[in-house]
Amino acid sequence: MTEQYPRTEQTTVTGGQTDSGKQLVMVVYILYLVGFFVVLTAIAGLILAYIKRGEADPVSASHYQYQIRTFWIGVLYSLVGIITSPIGVGFLIMVLAVLWFLTRCIKGLVVNSESRPITDPTTWLW
Repeated sequence: MTEQYPRTEQTTVTGGQTDSGKQLVMVVYILYLVGFFVVLTAIAGLILAYIKRGEADPVSASHYQYQIRTFWIGVLYSLVGIITSPIGVGFLIMVLAVLWFLTRCIKGLVVNSESRPITDPTTWLW
């Protein structure tokens, strides 16, 4: 006769963020960074952030909101750069958009590694 034990999921909560939530947030940031080389990974990260934000703990939810805004604001900045390319300023805008995107992803990774929420996930800056 075999005994059946209830299956329990082992997650610890650090600073209000579950281990699995922390890992998924990190995955989205990494997908965004890989998106510089393979655009589809950034789109996959966006979809993952949209799917997970409704069921996330408050810390992870702030990161998902920040990630979603990072994607869409980055698209907007890139479009402005492309549109203004013929007048010469577009290249500068594109370089600044890449630096802005990298800064937000790196900041998010650091804050997530410390299990802290993004203080202002609706900001257009950092």
